[in-house]
Amino acid sequence: MLSSPATKQLPPCSCRPRLTAYHEGFIWGAIAALIWGGFFAYSRLGIDAGFNAADLAFLRYGTAGALMLPWLLRSDIRSLGGVGWLRGASLALLAGPLFVLVSTAGFAFAPLAHGAVIQLGTVTLMGTVLASAFLDERVDIMRAIGLSVIVAGLAITVGPGLFDGGSQAWKGDLLFVGAGLMWALFALLQHRWLVDPMATTAAISVLSLLAYVPGYLLIRGPQALIAAGPLMVIEFAIVLGVFSGIVSLFAFGRAVSCLGAARASLFPALAPGVAILLGVPLAGEIPTLTQLGGVLVLTSGLILSIRQRSARLIPTAEPVSCEAGDPAEYGDEGEGTGHEHGHLGHRSLEPIRCIDAEAEHQSGFSAGATSERVRARGRQKL
Repeated sequence: MLSSPATKQLPPCSCRPRLTAYHEGFIWGAIAALIWGGFFAYSRLGIDAGFNAADLAFLRYGTAGALMLPWLLRSDIRSLGGVGWLRGASLALLAGPLFVLVSTAGFAFAPLAHGAVIQLGTVTLMGTVLASAFLDERVDIMRAIGLSVIVAGLAITVGPGLFDGGSQAWKGDLLFVGAGLMWALFALLQHRWLVDPMATTAAISVLSLLAYVPGYLLIRGPQALIAAGPLMVIEFAIVLGVFSGIVSLFAFGRAVSCLGAARASLFPALAPGVAILLGVPLAGEIPTLTQLGGVLVLTSGLILSIRQRSARLIPTAEPVSCEAGDPAEYGDEGEGTGHEHGHLGHRSLEPIRCIDAEAEHQSGFSAGATSERVRARGRQKL
Protein backbone atom coordinates (compact mmCIF):
# COMPACT_ATOMS: atom_id res chain seq x y z
CA MET A 1 0.00 0.00 0.00
CA LEU A 2 1.44 3.34 -1.07
CA SER A 3 1.34 5.82 1.77
CA SER A 4 3.28 8.51 3.51
CA PRO A 5 3.34 9.99 7.02
CA ALA A 6 1.28 12.90 5.73
CA THR A 7 -1.46 10.68 4.37
CA LYS A 8 -1.56 8.53 7.51
CA GLN A 9 -2.23 11.59 9.65
CA LEU A 10 -5.14 12.80 7.53
CA PRO A 11 -8.46 12.81 9.40
CA PRO A 12 -11.32 10.89 7.82
CA CYS A 13 -13.28 12.88 5.28
CA SER A 14 -16.83 13.53 6.40
CA CYS A 15 -19.35 14.75 3.88
CA ARG A 16 -21.94 16.90 5.57
CA PRO A 17 -25.20 17.38 3.64
CA ARG A 18 -25.43 20.82 2.16
CA LEU A 19 -27.37 22.69 -0.50
CA THR A 20 -25.63 22.33 -3.85
CA ALA A 21 -25.51 25.10 -6.43
CA TYR A 22 -27.95 23.12 -8.58
CA HIS A 23 -30.62 22.98 -5.88
CA GLU A 24 -29.97 26.55 -4.81
CA GLY A 25 -30.41 27.75 -8.39
CA PHE A 26 -33.65 25.81 -8.71
CA ILE A 27 -35.02 27.44 -5.55
CA TRP A 28 -34.06 30.95 -6.68
CA GLY A 29 -35.52 30.34 -10.14
CA ALA A 30 -38.79 29.10 -8.63
CA ILE A 31 -38.98 32.21 -6.42
CA ALA A 32 -38.48 34.43 -9.47
CA ALA A 33 -41.17 32.55 -11.43
CA LEU A 34 -43.61 32.86 -8.52
CA ILE A 35 -43.07 36.62 -8.35
CA TRP A 36 -43.37 37.02 -12.14
CA GLY A 37 -46.69 35.19 -12.01
CA GLY A 38 -47.83 37.59 -9.31
CA PHE A 39 -46.70 40.49 -11.49
CA PHE A 40 -48.92 39.28 -14.34
CA ALA A 41 -51.88 38.83 -12.00
CA TYR A 42 -51.45 42.24 -10.36
CA SER A 43 -50.89 43.90 -13.72
CA ARG A 44 -54.31 42.65 -14.77
CA LEU A 45 -55.81 44.07 -11.57
CA GLY A 46 -54.00 47.36 -12.19
CA ILE A 47 -55.37 47.71 -15.71
CA ASP A 48 -58.89 47.08 -14.36
CA ALA A 49 -58.28 49.75 -11.69
CA GLY A 50 -57.43 52.40 -14.31
CA PHE A 51 -53.64 52.10 -14.51
CA ASN A 52 -51.77 51.73 -17.79
CA ALA A 53 -48.34 50.34 -18.65
CA ALA A 54 -46.61 53.64 -17.84
CA ASP A 55 -48.19 53.75 -14.37
CA LEU A 56 -47.19 50.17 -13.60
CA ALA A 57 -43.62 50.82 -14.76
CA PHE A 58 -43.48 53.92 -12.54
CA LEU A 59 -44.66 51.99 -9.48
CA ARG A 60 -42.19 49.20 -10.17
CA TYR A 61 -39.01 51.10 -10.94
CA GLY A 62 -39.75 54.21 -8.89
CA THR A 63 -40.20 52.13 -5.74
CA ALA A 64 -37.29 49.78 -6.46
CA GLY A 65 -34.95 52.65 -7.32
CA ALA A 66 -35.80 54.62 -4.18
CA LEU A 67 -35.21 51.57 -1.98
CA MET A 68 -31.95 50.50 -3.64
CA LEU A 69 -30.42 53.99 -3.83
CA PRO A 70 -29.18 53.98 -0.18
CA TRP A 71 -27.55 50.57 -0.72
CA LEU A 72 -25.81 51.82 -3.83
CA LEU A 73 -24.63 54.99 -2.06
CA ARG A 74 -23.11 52.93 0.77
CA SER A 75 -21.25 50.77 -1.74
CA ASP A 76 -19.01 52.08 -4.49
CA ILE A 77 -21.24 54.54 -6.33
CA ARG A 78 -18.37 55.56 -8.60
CA SER A 79 -18.35 52.10 -10.19
CA LEU A 80 -22.11 51.60 -9.76
CA GLY A 81 -21.65 48.98 -7.08
CA GLY A 82 -18.92 47.22 -9.05
CA VAL A 83 -21.11 46.68 -12.12
CA GLY A 84 -19.73 49.63 -14.07
CA TRP A 85 -21.74 52.43 -15.63
CA LEU A 86 -21.61 51.13 -19.19
CA ARG A 87 -22.57 47.60 -18.21
CA GLY A 88 -25.19 48.88 -15.79
CA ALA A 89 -26.75 51.03 -18.51
CA SER A 90 -26.80 48.04 -20.88
CA LEU A 91 -28.51 45.83 -18.31
CA ALA A 92 -31.00 48.57 -17.41
CA LEU A 93 -31.82 49.03 -21.08
CA LEU A 94 -32.64 45.32 -21.42
CA ALA A 95 -34.42 44.70 -18.09
CA GLY A 96 -35.60 48.19 -17.16
CA PRO A 97 -38.70 50.26 -18.03
CA LEU A 98 -38.20 49.77 -21.78
CA PHE A 99 -38.68 46.03 -21.33
CA VAL A 100 -41.98 46.55 -19.48
CA LEU A 101 -43.21 49.09 -22.03
CA VAL A 102 -42.34 46.90 -25.03
CA SER A 103 -43.87 43.85 -23.38
CA THR A 104 -47.15 45.51 -22.45
CA ALA A 105 -47.42 47.49 -25.71
CA GLY A 106 -47.92 44.23 -27.59
CA PHE A 107 -51.29 43.72 -25.90
CA ALA A 108 -52.66 46.71 -27.82
CA PHE A 109 -52.44 44.63 -31.03
CA ALA A 110 -52.50 40.98 -29.94
CA PRO A 111 -54.38 39.03 -27.27
CA LEU A 112 -52.93 37.96 -23.93
CA ALA A 113 -52.43 34.39 -25.12
CA HIS A 114 -49.99 35.54 -27.82
CA GLY A 115 -47.89 37.33 -25.24
CA ALA A 116 -47.74 34.31 -22.94
CA VAL A 117 -46.57 31.92 -25.65
CA ILE A 118 -44.48 34.14 -27.93
CA GLN A 119 -42.70 36.31 -25.35
CA LEU A 120 -41.95 33.61 -22.80
CA GLY A 121 -41.25 31.05 -25.50
CA THR A 122 -38.71 33.46 -27.00
CA VAL A 123 -37.02 33.87 -23.62
CA THR A 124 -36.78 30.12 -23.18
CA LEU A 125 -35.57 29.24 -26.67
CA MET A 126 -33.31 32.23 -27.32
CA GLY A 127 -31.82 31.98 -23.84
CA THR A 128 -30.69 28.46 -24.66
CA VAL A 129 -29.49 29.35 -28.16
CA LEU A 130 -27.51 32.40 -27.02
CA ALA A 131 -25.93 30.57 -24.10
CA SER A 132 -24.95 27.70 -26.38
CA ALA A 133 -23.43 30.08 -28.96
CA PHE A 134 -21.61 32.54 -26.69
CA LEU A 135 -21.12 30.72 -23.38
CA ASP A 136 -20.45 27.24 -24.74
CA GLU A 137 -23.25 25.73 -22.65
CA ARG A 138 -24.05 22.34 -24.08
CA VAL A 139 -27.62 21.32 -24.97
CA ASP A 140 -28.14 17.59 -24.52
CA ILE A 141 -31.05 15.54 -25.79
CA MET A 142 -33.00 15.74 -22.52
CA ARG A 143 -32.82 19.52 -22.45
CA ALA A 144 -33.98 19.70 -26.07
CA ILE A 145 -36.93 17.46 -25.24
CA GLY A 146 -37.67 19.60 -22.17
CA LEU A 147 -37.71 22.76 -24.27
CA SER A 148 -40.25 21.20 -26.63
CA VAL A 149 -42.40 20.15 -23.68
CA ILE A 150 -42.26 23.70 -22.25
CA VAL A 151 -43.45 25.25 -25.52
CA ALA A 152 -46.24 22.68 -25.73
CA GLY A 153 -47.20 23.44 -22.13
CA LEU A 154 -47.41 27.15 -22.90
CA ALA A 155 -49.71 26.46 -25.83
CA ILE A 156 -51.93 24.18 -23.72
CA THR A 157 -52.08 26.72 -20.89
CA VAL A 158 -53.38 29.59 -23.04
CA GLY A 159 -55.72 27.25 -24.93
CA PRO A 160 -57.86 28.48 -27.83
CA GLY A 161 -56.83 32.09 -27.13
CA LEU A 162 -53.64 31.36 -29.01
CA PHE A 163 -55.54 31.49 -32.30
CA ASP A 164 -57.39 34.72 -31.52
CA GLY A 165 -56.26 38.01 -32.98
CA GLY A 166 -57.03 40.41 -35.79
CA SER A 167 -55.18 41.76 -38.76
CA GLN A 168 -52.87 43.82 -36.49
CA ALA A 169 -51.85 40.89 -34.31
CA TRP A 170 -48.52 40.51 -36.08
CA LYS A 171 -47.42 43.88 -34.71
CA GLY A 172 -48.01 42.71 -31.17
CA ASP A 173 -46.29 39.41 -31.90
CA LEU A 174 -43.17 41.28 -33.05
CA LEU A 175 -43.19 43.30 -29.84
CA PHE A 176 -43.48 40.11 -27.81
CA VAL A 177 -40.54 38.61 -29.68
CA GLY A 178 -38.53 41.79 -29.01
CA ALA A 179 -39.33 41.71 -25.29
CA GLY A 180 -38.40 38.04 -25.03
CA LEU A 181 -35.12 38.64 -26.85
CA MET A 182 -34.32 41.53 -24.51
CA TRP A 183 -34.67 39.34 -21.43
CA ALA A 184 -32.67 36.52 -23.00
CA LEU A 185 -29.84 38.97 -23.75
CA PHE A 186 -30.06 40.28 -20.19
CA ALA A 187 -29.55 36.75 -18.83
CA LEU A 188 -26.64 36.18 -21.23
CA LEU A 189 -24.80 39.38 -20.27
CA GLN A 190 -25.39 38.89 -16.57
CA HIS A 191 -23.80 35.46 -16.73
CA ARG A 192 -20.99 36.48 -19.10
CA TRP A 193 -19.96 39.52 -17.06
CA LEU A 194 -20.21 37.62 -13.74
CA VAL A 195 -21.82 40.61 -12.03
CA ASP A 196 -23.10 40.36 -8.49
CA PRO A 197 -26.91 39.85 -8.38
CA MET A 198 -27.48 42.46 -5.67
CA ALA A 199 -25.29 45.04 -7.42
CA THR A 200 -27.09 44.31 -10.70
CA THR A 201 -30.48 44.80 -9.04
CA ALA A 202 -29.35 48.09 -7.51
CA ALA A 203 -27.85 49.35 -10.77
CA ILE A 204 -30.95 48.58 -12.84
CA SER A 205 -33.32 50.01 -10.22
CA VAL A 206 -31.43 53.26 -9.65
CA LEU A 207 -30.68 53.92 -13.32
CA SER A 208 -34.34 53.24 -14.16
CA LEU A 209 -35.38 55.65 -11.42
CA LEU A 210 -33.16 58.39 -12.81
CA ALA A 211 -34.06 57.82 -16.45
CA TYR A 212 -37.78 57.03 -16.29
CA VAL A 213 -39.41 58.68 -13.29
CA PRO A 214 -38.75 62.35 -14.27
CA GLY A 215 -40.13 61.76 -17.77
CA TYR A 216 -43.19 59.98 -16.38
CA LEU A 217 -44.00 62.80 -13.96
CA LEU A 218 -43.51 65.39 -16.69
CA ILE A 219 -45.47 63.69 -19.47
CA ARG A 220 -47.97 61.34 -17.86
CA GLY A 221 -48.34 62.76 -14.39
CA PRO A 222 -49.58 61.04 -11.22
CA GLN A 223 -53.29 61.68 -11.83
CA ALA A 224 -54.14 57.99 -12.21
CA LEU A 225 -52.28 57.16 -9.00
CA ILE A 226 -54.06 59.90 -7.06
CA ALA A 227 -57.43 58.72 -8.33
CA ALA A 228 -56.70 55.13 -7.27
CA GLY A 229 -56.17 56.09 -3.64
CA PRO A 230 -53.18 55.70 -1.28
CA LEU A 231 -53.96 52.14 -0.12
CA MET A 232 -54.00 50.73 -3.65
CA VAL A 233 -50.86 52.65 -4.59
CA ILE A 234 -49.03 51.28 -1.54
CA GLU A 235 -50.21 47.74 -2.30
CA PHE A 236 -49.04 47.91 -5.91
CA ALA A 237 -45.78 49.60 -4.90
CA ILE A 238 -45.00 46.69 -2.57
CA VAL A 239 -45.92 43.97 -5.07
CA LEU A 240 -44.43 45.58 -8.18
CA GLY A 241 -41.59 47.59 -6.65
CA VAL A 242 -40.32 45.42 -3.80
CA PHE A 243 -41.10 41.90 -4.99
CA SER A 244 -41.08 42.25 -8.78
CA GLY A 245 -38.55 45.07 -9.03
CA ILE A 246 -36.03 43.92 -6.40
CA VAL A 247 -36.58 40.37 -5.16
CA SER A 248 -37.32 38.82 -8.56
CA LEU A 249 -34.30 40.46 -10.21
CA PHE A 250 -32.03 39.30 -7.40
CA ALA A 251 -33.52 35.80 -7.45
CA PHE A 252 -33.10 35.51 -11.21
CA GLY A 253 -29.52 36.73 -10.90
CA ARG A 254 -28.79 34.03 -8.34
CA ALA A 255 -30.39 31.43 -10.62
CA VAL A 256 -28.15 32.58 -13.49
CA SER A 257 -25.07 32.35 -11.25
CA CYS A 258 -25.95 28.84 -10.05
CA LEU A 259 -27.45 27.25 -13.17
CA GLY A 260 -26.12 29.28 -16.08
CA ALA A 261 -27.96 31.52 -18.51
CA ALA A 262 -29.58 28.72 -20.52
CA ARG A 263 -31.16 26.89 -17.60
CA ALA A 264 -32.17 30.08 -15.77
CA SER A 265 -33.96 31.31 -18.90
CA LEU A 266 -36.37 28.40 -18.58
CA PHE A 267 -38.04 29.66 -15.41
CA PRO A 268 -39.99 32.58 -16.98
CA ALA A 269 -42.07 29.94 -18.79
CA LEU A 270 -43.67 29.05 -15.44
CA ALA A 271 -45.05 32.58 -14.93
CA PRO A 272 -48.34 32.10 -16.86
CA GLY A 273 -49.16 28.99 -14.83
CA VAL A 274 -48.42 30.83 -11.58
CA ALA A 275 -50.56 33.76 -12.74
CA ILE A 276 -53.45 31.39 -13.46
CA LEU A 277 -53.20 29.84 -9.99
CA LEU A 278 -52.92 33.25 -8.31
CA GLY A 279 -55.93 34.43 -10.28
CA VAL A 280 -58.16 32.34 -8.00
CA PRO A 281 -57.60 34.36 -4.78
CA LEU A 282 -56.88 37.70 -6.50
CA ALA A 283 -59.49 37.89 -9.23
CA GLY A 284 -61.82 35.03 -8.45
CA GLU A 285 -60.97 33.31 -11.74
CA ILE A 286 -61.18 29.52 -11.56
CA PRO A 287 -58.68 27.80 -13.90
CA THR A 288 -60.00 25.19 -16.30
CA LEU A 289 -58.82 21.59 -16.38
CA THR A 290 -56.96 22.38 -19.62
CA GLN A 291 -55.07 25.21 -17.94
CA LEU A 292 -54.18 23.04 -14.95
CA GLY A 293 -52.96 20.36 -17.36
CA GLY A 294 -50.83 22.95 -19.12
CA VAL A 295 -49.25 23.95 -15.80
CA LEU A 296 -48.33 20.32 -15.14
CA VAL A 297 -46.83 19.98 -18.63
CA LEU A 298 -44.83 23.18 -18.10
CA THR A 299 -43.47 21.91 -14.81
CA SER A 300 -42.51 18.58 -16.36
CA GLY A 301 -40.69 20.30 -19.21
CA LEU A 302 -38.79 22.51 -16.76
CA ILE A 303 -37.64 19.52 -14.72
CA LEU A 304 -36.49 17.73 -17.86
CA SER A 305 -34.60 20.78 -19.11
CA ILE A 306 -32.67 21.71 -15.98
CA ARG A 307 -31.97 18.23 -14.63
CA GLN A 308 -28.30 17.70 -13.91
CA ARG A 309 -26.36 14.82 -15.38
CA SER A 310 -24.76 12.26 -13.12
CA ALA A 311 -21.06 12.86 -12.65
CA ARG A 312 -18.35 10.50 -13.91
CA LEU A 313 -15.36 10.23 -11.60
CA ILE A 314 -12.03 10.10 -13.44
CA PRO A 315 -9.05 9.84 -11.08
CA THR A 316 -5.63 11.10 -12.01
CA ALA A 317 -2.33 11.31 -10.19
CA GLU A 318 -2.68 15.02 -9.31
CA PRO A 319 -3.63 15.82 -5.73
CA VAL A 320 -6.47 18.23 -5.07
CA SER A 321 -7.58 19.95 -1.89
CA CYS A 322 -11.14 19.35 -0.75
CA GLU A 323 -11.58 23.02 0.01
CA ALA A 324 -12.18 23.53 -3.72
CA GLY A 325 -15.87 23.20 -2.94
CA ASP A 326 -18.66 22.42 -5.35
CA PRO A 327 -17.65 22.51 -9.02
CA ALA A 328 -21.25 23.29 -9.93
CA GLU A 329 -20.67 26.79 -8.59
CA TYR A 330 -18.16 27.35 -11.38
CA GLY A 331 -20.44 26.39 -14.25
CA ASP A 332 -19.91 22.61 -14.32
CA GLU A 333 -23.09 20.79 -15.18
CA GLY A 334 -22.34 17.72 -13.13
CA GLU A 335 -23.26 17.28 -9.49
CA GLY A 336 -20.62 17.54 -6.84
CA THR A 337 -20.17 17.74 -3.14
CA GLY A 338 -17.69 19.94 -1.34
CA HIS A 339 -14.99 18.47 0.89
CA GLU A 340 -13.60 19.47 4.22
CA HIS A 341 -10.42 21.47 4.40
CA GLY A 342 -7.23 19.46 4.53
CA HIS A 343 -8.37 16.23 2.88
CA LEU A 344 -6.54 15.26 -0.29
CA GLY A 345 -8.26 13.40 -3.08
CA HIS A 346 -7.67 12.79 -6.77
CA ARG A 347 -8.40 15.55 -9.24
CA SER A 348 -11.10 14.52 -11.66
CA LEU A 349 -12.28 15.89 -14.94
CA GLU A 350 -15.78 15.75 -13.51
CA PRO A 351 -16.81 16.66 -9.92
CA ILE A 352 -15.26 14.56 -7.17
CA ARG A 353 -17.33 13.10 -4.37
CA CYS A 354 -15.95 12.85 -0.88
CA ILE A 355 -16.95 9.24 -0.38
CA ASP A 356 -15.12 8.25 -3.56
CA ALA A 357 -11.99 10.02 -2.37
CA GLU A 358 -12.07 7.97 0.81
CA ALA A 359 -12.46 4.75 -1.18
CA GLU A 360 -9.37 5.65 -3.21
CA HIS A 361 -7.24 5.97 -0.08
CA GLN A 362 -8.58 2.74 1.33
CA SER A 363 -7.73 1.00 -1.93
CA GLY A 364 -4.08 2.02 -1.66
CA PHE A 365 -3.88 5.03 -3.96
CA SER A 366 -2.60 8.03 -2.05
CA ALA A 367 -2.32 11.57 -3.36
CA GLY A 368 1.22 10.90 -4.56
CA ALA A 369 0.46 7.72 -6.52
CA THR A 370 1.57 7.92 -10.14
CA SER A 371 1.27 4.33 -11.25
CA GLU A 372 0.21 3.41 -14.73
CA ARG A 373 -2.72 1.50 -13.25
CA VAL A 374 -4.31 4.76 -12.03
CA ARG A 375 -3.89 6.42 -15.41
CA ALA A 376 -5.23 3.38 -17.25
CA ARG A 377 -8.36 3.34 -15.13
CA GLY A 378 -8.92 7.03 -15.81
CA ARG A 379 -8.69 6.40 -19.55
CA GLN A 380 -11.14 3.54 -19.34
CA LYS A 381 -13.74 5.68 -17.56
CA LEU A 382 -13.51 8.27 -20.29
